[in-house]
Amino acid sequence: MAISRTALRRTTTIVAAAALTGLLAACASGAGSADDGGGSADDLDAALEAGGELTYWSWTPSAEAQVAAFEEAYPNVDVELVNAGTNTEEYTKLQNAIKAGSGAPDVVQIEYYAIPQFALSDALVDLGEYGLDELEDQYSASTWGAVNVDGKLVGLPQDSGPMALFYNKAVFDQYGIEVPATWDEYVQAARDLHAADPTKYITSDTGDAGFATSMIWQAGGRPFAIDGTDITVDLADEGTQQWTGVWNQLIQEELLATTPGWSDEWFKGLADGSIATLVIGAWMPGVLESSVADAAGDWRVAPMPTYDGTPVAAENGGGGQSVTKQSKNPALAAAFLRWLNSDPASIEVFLESGGFPSTTADLEDPDFVGLESEYFGGQKINEVLTQASKDVASGWSYLPYQVYANSIFGDTVGQSYANRADLGEGLAAWQAQLVEYGNEQGFTVGE
Repeated sequence: MAISRTALRRTTTIVAAAALTGLLAACASGAGSADDGGGSADDLDAALEAGGELTYWSWTPSAEAQVAAFEEAYPNVDVELVNAGTNTEEYTKLQNAIKAGSGAPDVVQIEYYAIPQFALSDALVDLGEYGLDELEDQYSASTWGAVNVDGKLVGLPQDSGPMALFYNKAVFDQYGIEVPATWDEYVQAARDLHAADPTKYITSDTGDAGFATSMIWQAGGRPFAIDGTDITVDLADEGTQQWTGVWNQLIQEELLATTPGWSDEWFKGLADGSIATLVIGAWMPGVLESSVADAAGDWRVAPMPTYDGTPVAAENGGGGQSVTKQSKNPALAAAFLRWLNSDPASIEVFLESGGFPSTTADLEDPDFVGLESEYFGGQKINEVLTQASKDVASGWSYLPYQVYANSIFGDTVGQSYANRADLGEGLAAWQAQLVEYGNEQGFTVGE
């Protein structure tokens, strides 16, 4: 979720900066690497038979039921489930444990954007040493790429967030708005809707790093190039400018609602139609069903608009799990993770909790793809969402300090939103701080 209040952003910035310093110190000293792992696929089966105790950090809605199902299948294994906090809160605790050399769990949930930061410290087990790299064909290309860092498999994917256009059909029908297939059509739809009813906006956006980077990704931008500790940041590349060229029109023509995302007002806007679309990840249906129940039947899903009509999408959100090198039983931890993110019994629990899969078997399952959603007026929404998964563009990289980068987005690019100014100016300010910060932390960062 976006952090919109300045005080919270500043707190998160301080935490993220301190945490990264700890990670780099750990990388230099080897702190937190109590066991380098190593083994084979046979070791995983043997570890399950022998049993033992594990600690698993996760905030996912499905975690409790998955752990219960695993323990029923493998009664010799006791898994202690700990909710150590959501994203940044959990990451701070994990990074502190890495720096201290103790206190990390055996298995930990990490979002895709944060995985490079932990891989950098050499704190995660290379699961390829247990033969889990053979599972590649079981996952979508984009999510598999997200858990592979510098030639090491540092996690297994769990969910994914291929982007699509969620739109309020009742509002579109009321004002004669056609579903946009291109971004030019989307901008025109925004103009037509707001002109017809000034209380209606095509969407709400006050500046969110996760959304912006996903939009840059879809537009063909590749602003972060990483080669070990050598980094290039270019937030003015052709793809990035393609996105800002569209989004600047919405900002400067005041066609975006300024409702903070994930606030009570935001959910109300989704319910009453004053926020008419969301360009967001495929995990959103469960959120709408649970938090915008009054709008049941109004919403539909369409492919993400594109720049030239050629289907292309990006990921927005999602993550997986990793085994930490502090695990005293990395083979058992890897075996649990293998079950968690590849066993059909576990995936079934995950899907029942509203998750969107990264596993190709489920993305291609006719029952899943053809499921008719009552909330979305009987639409087979997974036909759109699974196709989006196939259309995710390749080649995207996050910074190895993306957690910090996201925390300062509001104070840089966010100012362009607040002042109805050119996004390019905000991105330039963001880039300058990212370059300076990266160099201060021991990276070699160029532009």
